[in-house]
Amino acid sequence: MFFFDPVWFLVMLPPFIFMIYAQMKVSSTFNKYSKMANSQGVTGAEAAERLLRANDLSNIKVEGVKSRLGDHYDPGKKVLRLSPAVANTPSVAALGIVAHEVGHAVQDKTGYAFLRFRTSLVPAASLGSTLGYIFVILGLLLVMFGTQFGMTVVWVGVFLFSLAVIFSLITLPVEFNASNRARQMLRSTGMVSTEEYNGASAVLSAAALTYVAATLQAVAQLFYFVMIALGMGRR
Repeated sequence: MFFFDPVWFLVMLPPFIFMIYAQMKVSSTFNKYSKMANSQGVTGAEAAERLLRANDLSNIKVEGVKSRLGDHYDPGKKVLRLSPAVANTPSVAALGIVAHEVGHAVQDKTGYAFLRFRTSLVPAASLGSTLGYIFVILGLLLVMFGTQFGMTVVWVGVFLFSLAVIFSLITLPVEFNASNRARQMLRSTGMVSTEEYNGASAVLSAAALTYVAATLQAVAQLFYFVMIALGMGRR
């Protein structure tokens, strides 16, 4: 099985290493700027309320979430959820993260096409990321036992997993655009000094690496699935 295939490790190791680097970069950058208090002394929750009002988004609720760095905007429920380290801390890091999530809310309000597309893909991508593996493994087992339709099952798995890859690819412009909006908001509202802006921007750039890493992992996995499918099909 491909779990013990050295080619799988060869394909997946580079994006795995990059993911580790991205996570370390996010953690170290967040820790650095979470210790730097912003000059206005506003917590993440207070900054969220300010930025939402500035963008005529007073209908968006701000709630808490327990997971560390689990901050996100829920377009379905129109809720911006903040982790304790962001919501309750008057730090530069909190401003960057909050502005990013408000950026998603602005995308939702303006009907940003990539966000709409990503939201519509959530059910299919969630299903595909799970069933894709199952169908590929099941199909390979069927092929090993000489079942004729085994390769069809493999290719169904490849198709299902490709939906998750498309979701990852669409996520990149959504996240980069939200970060660009965040930088513009922080500047236009005068909420940060030049030094604070640079710190918040560094947090946003570090966070972007995790999305790039996740996409690289998904693409590499799909590439491997296609490679073994083609290889099995030639037998």
